[in-house]
This record gives sequence, structure tokens and C-alpha cells, in this order.
Amino acid sequence: MVGNIVAFFVGVICIMIGISNTKGNISSLHSYHRNRVSEEDRVPFGKQVGKGTIIVGIGIIVFSVLSAVTLYTENNIFILIGIVLLIGSIMIGLAISFRAMIQYNKGIF
Repeated sequence: MVGNIVAFFVGVICIMIGISNTKGNISSLHSYHRNRVSEEDRVPFGKQVGKGTIIVGIGIIVFSVLSAVTLYTENNIFILIGIVLLIGSIMIGLAISFRAMIQYNKGIF
């Protein structure tokens, strides 16, 4: 159960960081990205990366809730659904973030 609580709060932190990024605050990103994004592109870049981070955070929260439901119901279908949603949200969130990095940085590394 402690793992579910920790995962829930990790998801909340991801969402908070994503919201901060969507407002143009990209200070949470690696210096490589901060240095390569022009001043006028910070807000659109932050919005896209923030959306990706928020999607990942939502996926983590949904996974933690479904994991807790599995503990109480002893029905493993909920954990399987949670895993599928978590993997999907991570893939979608990373794709959005990587697309923004390629668009505004000309690369992810």
C-alpha cells in the first residue's frame, strides 16, 4: 500500500512540474534544453513538454489508484488495466515531449 501512496504523490509532482512547464517555466528541464531554446520559443516549448509531463503524471496516478483497487478487491484485472494505461501514458507523454525537443532544440540530446 505504501508503494501506491508513493506512486500517487510522484504522479502529483509530475503534474505540478508539467503545469509549471506549460506556463513557460522550463527551469525543471536539463540545462541543455534551457540553453538551446530561444526566449520566444520558451512558452510554446514549455507548453508541449508540460503536456507530456502531465500525461505521464496522470498515468502514474491512475496506475496507483488501480493498484490500490486490486489490493482491496483481489481482482488482478485492475492492475493489468493500470499497467496498460501507465505504459500508454508514458509512451504518449514522452512522444509529445520528444517532439517538442526535436522541434525547438533540433534533437533530444
